[in-house]
Amino acid sequence: MTSLMREPVFWIPYKRREEGMRDMKNVISAVCIRCGEEHEALPGITTCRKCGGMLDIQYDYHYIKANVSHAIMSGRGEGTMWRYREFLPVTPESSCRKLRVGGSPFYEVPHLAEQMGIAKLYIKDDGINPTASLKDRASAMAVVKAQEAGADTIACSSTGNAASSLAGNAAAAGLKTYIFVPERAPKGKVSQLMIFGANVISVKGSYEETFRLSAEAIDRWGWYNRNAAINPYLMEGKKTVALEIAEQLRWKMTDYIAISVGDGCTIAGVWKGFKDLYAAGMIDRLPRLISVQAEGCCPLNRAIETGKAWEAMAENTLADSIAVGVPRNADKALHAIRESNGVVVNVSDEEILAAMRLLGTGCGVFAEPAGAAGTAGLKKAAELKLIPTDATVVSVVTGSGLKDVANAMKAAGEPLTIEPEMNQLLEAFRKSGGPR
Repeated sequence: MTSLMREPVFWIPYKRREEGMRDMKNVISAVCIRCGEEHEALPGITTCRKCGGMLDIQYDYHYIKANVSHAIMSGRGEGTMWRYREFLPVTPESSCRKLRVGGSPFYEVPHLAEQMGIAKLYIKDDGINPTASLKDRASAMAVVKAQEAGADTIACSSTGNAASSLAGNAAAAGLKTYIFVPERAPKGKVSQLMIFGANVISVKGSYEETFRLSAEAIDRWGWYNRNAAINPYLMEGKKTVALEIAEQLRWKMTDYIAISVGDGCTIAGVWKGFKDLYAAGMIDRLPRLISVQAEGCCPLNRAIETGKAWEAMAENTLADSIAVGVPRNADKALHAIRESNGVVVNVSDEEILAAMRLLGTGCGVFAEPAGAAGTAGLKKAAELKLIPTDATVVSVVTGSGLKDVANAMKAAGEPLTIEPEMNQLLEAFRKSGGPR
């Protein structure tokens, strides 16, 4: 096994502000990652009121240690993300049980591990969430915080998954949504939005242009902001996938976690989850992150590789969920990769399509392109000797292949098509190498 790298750096705890915080005894404050300004963790807070920087929710780990343990966790029957309430910024009175989010399958796949040349491989399939992506975790949190804030309308911009997850979770809670998507968003994802009753605005432009328009609209009409790079609570929802992984591993951490990266919110959330567990004494070491981006859109990985500030890139990949040329959560994502002594890997669209086939034939998991990118990056990292042969790895599948059927067909190929005649079946089998 590879050893764990370096001691994590935690934000310095701040004195609790009692007013308005009594209902969340596990939460200390919201701290700006740019200037260090401390804010009361109110449900409607977004960015730093002093400098406009992103905020990070701070927890009282002494309180958490006193109220949760491995034994307590194992005794809980609820198989959703809300089983980890001690690690989440919600009040005891918050209404959290709308859709069943979390509790996604976790598979050990020894034959794929052997094929990749590593010791152990686990696949975490978050494509089984209610709207078929990991982003249900963030949107479920957004709905709770919006209700705590007294809002009746939530809005966001998205390449697809965040949009459909918000629309579904908000519909279950009886909230209105306004959702901005770039025109290239797959029709499967847009159809979800429409079925869930969202007010959908398809923008003839890039994701960056879509994001800017959504930000202007949110400011103009005062909607609750679900944009994960703006709202600090969204990352707290995303981090629950890390809490689940740790529990499913029976608190014995693997060496690496492979995950696809777009805006940077998910990889930052995964790292926050593991750090929270470590600080609370629930795990005794931290994994290293494998950050996977598409070759055609890899601004964060390129910044790590070059040691320079990130620069905007074209959104040139079929993996629409990670086609983010201007990542909005760059600071937290880059911090997570560096602090974990992480590995960065860029994969081609062809390698992503191959990983979709590998997950399908190797373990029966149907992943969309961005959902399979983590596995594609893991395979490439092993081939390039970026990780050792004795490594144990979890690869997170972030979305279902049903989200993007067109690219699934591109990955799988077309079926045999014949007339209902045995001679045509025999001829088709002869040409394809089928049974004789």
